[in-house]
Amino acid sequence: MLDPSFLRKLDRLSLITRRAMRGELQGERRSPRRGASVEFADFRPYASGDDIRQIDWNLYARAERFYLKLFVAEEELNLHLLIDTSASMDWGEPNKLRYAQQLAAALGYIALSNLDRVSVHAIGTGSAQSLSGVRGKRGAIPLFNFMQNLQAGGTTQLAQRCRQYVMNVRNPGPLLLCSDLLDPNWREALTALTTRPFEVTVMHILAPQELNPELEGEFKLNDAEGGPSIEVSADSSLLERYRANLAAWQREVESYCNGRNMTYVAIDTALPVEELVISQLRSRRVVR
Repeated sequence: MLDPSFLRKLDRLSLITRRAMRGELQGERRSPRRGASVEFADFRPYASGDDIRQIDWNLYARAERFYLKLFVAEEELNLHLLIDTSASMDWGEPNKLRYAQQLAAALGYIALSNLDRVSVHAIGTGSAQSLSGVRGKRGAIPLFNFMQNLQAGGTTQLAQRCRQYVMNVRNPGPLLLCSDLLDPNWREALTALTTRPFEVTVMHILAPQELNPELEGEFKLNDAEGGPSIEVSADSSLLERYRANLAAWQREVESYCNGRNMTYVAIDTALPVEELVISQLRSRRVVR
């Protein structure tokens, strides 16, 4: 899935979260709970039954009241990777689904390297494809195997699949959606992700042939997901209108995400995955 030299670079990265989130096991992330670590969090008054070893005697000498020291608990993060596997993703050069697989594998590996937990769910119309709760670097092999075996097919049901996923998740956390968003209900899909306390990053993946098509003459365009065919006469005027409409749509999606505290990343599959992760996702504060 990923070049060994790229993996070594990923070992030095971590995912950025805007707020502390609860996990299940000890890890390397801030938790909203208080626990035992080296990082001080706050004081609270002593109550009967508290551990007297946590009393701050220096503060007692000044205030003549007992206070406990509270420290930041460190817990694992739960990363959720949603990958659109509808038929429209199996298109373009470089292929959009292949790109999404490598991108999700890279981000999942970063989480595993930091002792976080990773779950992957394929959003398609076929039977549910999920990988739940792998943790640690030993989880990289099942993660990569799962990614490599994903196949595209069927029509997009983005909103329905997103609603189903968020309803069944036990531990929300950072969520990365990899999709071309070629679904008329993309707004409903993104809104569904906001019904739980996820930190959502939308990876809007499009191929160069979609961003800047080079067509001239008469064509019949077939819908990869079974919709009606369209006959077009491609000339410079038509292509100019197409690019303007596409740019307007991308701005609309970005504005929709910004209004709901989501991170939006427009992606051209012509950009190598390594460059996207190491450079652009760093600048967008997705990884550091």
